[in-house]
Amino acid sequence: LHRLIRRQRQMCIRDSMPTAKENSKTMSLFGLLNQCKTVAGTRLLATWLKQPLTDIGSINQRLDLVEEFIENSILRSRIREELMPSVPDLQKLTRKFHHKKARLEDVISLYYVAVRLPEFIEELSEVANAGNEDRARAVQSLYIDPLTGANQDLGKLVELVETTVDLKALERHEYVVKPDFDDELVRIEKLRSSTYQEMELELENVNTMLDTDKVKLENNPTLGWAFRLTRTDAGCLRNRTEFIDLKTQKSGQFFTSKKLRALARTHADLGDQYSRSQSAVANEVVNVASTYIPVLPSLGSTLSHLDVLMSFAQVSAFSTNTYVRPTFGERVNLVQARHPCMEVQSDVMFIPNDVCMDRETSQFNIITGPNMGGKSTYIRQVGVIAHMAQLGCFVPCSSAELSIMDCVLARVGASDSQLKGISTFMAEMMETASILKHATPRSLIIIDELGRGTSTYDGFGLAYAISEHIIKSIGSFGLFATHFHELTDLANKYPQVENLHVVAATETSDDDITLLYKVEKGVSNQSFGIHVAEAVHFPDKVIKMAKRKARELEQAVDAGEISQLKSVLHQWKQSLSENDTVETKVSKLRKIYSV
Repeated sequence: LHRLIRRQRQMCIRDSMPTAKENSKTMSLFGLLNQCKTVAGTRLLATWLKQPLTDIGSINQRLDLVEEFIENSILRSRIREELMPSVPDLQKLTRKFHHKKARLEDVISLYYVAVRLPEFIEELSEVANAGNEDRARAVQSLYIDPLTGANQDLGKLVELVETTVDLKALERHEYVVKPDFDDELVRIEKLRSSTYQEMELELENVNTMLDTDKVKLENNPTLGWAFRLTRTDAGCLRNRTEFIDLKTQKSGQFFTSKKLRALARTHADLGDQYSRSQSAVANEVVNVASTYIPVLPSLGSTLSHLDVLMSFAQVSAFSTNTYVRPTFGERVNLVQARHPCMEVQSDVMFIPNDVCMDRETSQFNIITGPNMGGKSTYIRQVGVIAHMAQLGCFVPCSSAELSIMDCVLARVGASDSQLKGISTFMAEMMETASILKHATPRSLIIIDELGRGTSTYDGFGLAYAISEHIIKSIGSFGLFATHFHELTDLANKYPQVENLHVVAATETSDDDITLLYKVEKGVSNQSFGIHVAEAVHFPDKVIKMAKRKARELEQAVDAGEISQLKSVLHQWKQSLSENDTVETKVSKLRKIYSV
């Protein structure tokens, strides 16, 4: 139970992180914003989504950098496409060095990022030398200074690798020490080079025998050194007994000859000898590289921070619709706001809506309207936009002003937990209890269809009491989507409550409606639930019965209200006397009505 309550404290986590049922990456905010080029960047983005900023200075610093990266597309492209791919998972490398499990290839991975650090610094220095002082200070303190320090610390490592490791062999994906470190290594390397030259000579002979120049010599991970022809060209091997077929793959037909097989075996044996002979030198290189462990966490943090903000800029710059920089004040004013995950779906033509919430006239919004009309999307997009803004990302609006939220508390889409004995309604109540306990005047509360799991009267009573408590006692911004149309009476009682409704155009009869997905001021008097049943092709007999029973219920309610009113007036009349003043008569009426 406590885990379910704690879950509610996370900010819009349902729309932010993907679930197991969501195949499309854009179905969550994490999937949408994850344009990171490194594993560490992806990991940091997930952390940021669960821990948005609440300090306006820190938020604006991130926004300054994102704005710079959006405007400077050449810088963004250079860092993302050319430099970031060279950055390994430094956190994983740190663990491997710490646990003495690192190998020579791990040192090479660290070398690759070390040699690119001067390029990172050079590219970012263009921003630091530009005219905008805020952006220049942010780039200098967050990136250039830490990268410069790491570059100085790793300089000796670069020298070590270039002195000891055979960098030319890396082109063949071989991680070996330079042979001139030892006479035995020199001897073995000469034999290996000679063997490789003989394999290349055998390649020329095979091309001559087959009258082609398309045979390739490749070191296959499973087959070893072998010849390869594409499937299209492999017909020339038919009935050639001097060649040995090995395997057919998508990349082509692999085959060998007796001479190549012998040469490949010799080359492999020499490689094993070289590895055994160089192991002492390689171990020493790894041990020296492990002394740079203290540098790696800070370097990884800096590069992953840059990667995430570059990802924000990429998403904002390449959106099909406008993303803008949010500003912060004491109200929520979103012009042409959109749900970022909904609008990128291929089969959706998203209709934007304005959102205006201030403390005096529209602090708590009650949204009514037809099923499938867009109420849930409307209230969720406000939470998602607030979440994005406090991450330091641009938001999907034409313009956006937001209040800094200490948390976004949402009660949407509750589900049961049968193994723990928790019903759907119980889960709803627990989540709502958590909201009422943890909300503050600086929170944003989003409630979608509260009170559906019990009787209509109980559900409405709870919804009314919860709403009134939020308005009177908490005073936070709130969005409440509901089919309890009676809840809209709160607007007559509290000036900070505003009623909104989703527009539906009724055509020739109430049986034909068109959902416009526009949110306007006022109250909707219908929910159109039966129309949704028609849309999913309920049997006609069921639909007709539902409409008839709905009309009977409405007439019964109207008749009951009239009967109750008559009873109240009759009791009031009997209680009156000739000497009663106007004030006394009103007092008696109120007393009878309250009973």
